[in-house]
Amino acid sequence: MRTPEGKLKDKVKAYLKEKGAYYTMPVPSGYGMPMLDFVGCYKGKFFSIETKAPGKRPTPRQQQTLSDIQFKGGGFATWADSWEGLKPLLDTFFV
Repeated sequence: MRTPEGKLKDKVKAYLKEKGAYYTMPVPSGYGMPMLDFVGCYKGKFFSIETKAPGKRPTPRQQQTLSDIQFKGGGFATWADSWEGLKPLLDTFFV
């Protein structure tokens, strides 16, 4: 049985596939640069998405990674703990 976070990841994967986005899901190893659940490119624009179980928030390291992607790199980075909260954000980027 899938966890709530796993179900949210499945919805994100289906959405990205529908949009034709290139993405990968890095395997955390504890070495190198921190990364979020989804990393990809859509129409030449970088994006990264962190999914969480309902009621959970990004760790301080994940929050820093979100900020670095947005403000240092100029990419789209977001997180969510529900599809209802995430889909409107994705719809603004994946046009």
